[in-house]
Amino acid sequence: MAGDPLVGLAERLQGLCLGRGVSVALAESCTGGLVADAITDVAGSSGYFLGGVVSYSNESKERLLEVPAAVLAAHGAVSAQVARAMAEGARARFAADVGGAVTGIAGPDGGSPAKPVGLVYVAVADANGLEVRRLQSSGDRAANKEASARALLELLLERAEAAGTRGAAAASR
Repeated sequence: MAGDPLVGLAERLQGLCLGRGVSVALAESCTGGLVADAITDVAGSSGYFLGGVVSYSNESKERLLEVPAAVLAAHGAVSAQVARAMAEGARARFAADVGGAVTGIAGPDGGSPAKPVGLVYVAVADANGLEVRRLQSSGDRAANKEASARALLELLLERAEAAGTRGAAAASR
């Protein structure tokens, strides 16, 4: 834990969220709960982290996060559209200020020419809208999972920092 880069990002996220009164919920697929694990490795995370869903199957994405079956059928589980729906679903399910999501292909199997191993989408939904990022990692399964978790924590941090900047700018007007 000590010196873990994911936990370091989670510590920074916690400082921002607690300081701004922002709650966070997650929807994870290919990371299998790695992001939630990093967040909960930091004492005091219960002050802002409401919970998460590991929705590995399409059925769990539909049932637990209300990802539309039509979106899954049209775009596949590893897509920007599903990442968006997962982030919105986590935000709604936990009544959180911010919902974060990650879906991808960790490997070593499951890839295709159109969607190779290491392809990941991370998304964040908040009151300011949605942001989705596409990433391509080239490591083994463990490295791909870690890179995916890091990407989601970094996106959550960026959104939390930007929200604070927008709030400060609005307050100074």
